[in-house]
Amino acid sequence: MKQIEKIKEGRNFAAITVGKMNELGAHTLTLGPGVEMKGKVFVGQSLKTTGANLSFQLLEPGQSVGFLHTHTSNEELYIIERGEGEYQVDGEIFKVSEGAVIKVDPKGKRALRNTGKGDMVMICVQYKAHSFTENDWNDGDILSEPVIW
Repeated sequence: MKQIEKIKEGRNFAAITVGKMNELGAHTLTLGPGVEMKGKVFVGQSLKTTGANLSFQLLEPGQSVGFLHTHTSNEELYIIERGEGEYQVDGEIFKVSEGAVIKVDPKGKRALRNTGKGDMVMICVQYKAHSFTENDWNDGDILSEPVIW
């Protein structure tokens, strides 16, 4: 089983790698006794994130997530990085492909499947619903310090 590797860590940052996107299939997520998802890896714990979690998943042709799921309080963004398939939310099914971004509320019953001939790579960002406020849209400061490479 492939492992997350640490690149570098400092007081205000952490950097890891899950490896090449076409090698995500070497990762396995264990959900419980006898329940494993090949090709899925979460990175939030490794990065010590405090406001969101992020996962990568590789779905081979014909593969699906395998189950519908919801969340108690977390909203999700699904980003299709490569491939094509179908996404299902609350019984509605629609086509997705590279570049598609899907937002699902916590109670949305969701699943994804690869209907293409090649691998599908999906990135999922999970965060607490309704935690982003109007003040957060402009949360950033451009510094006058020069960038030193």
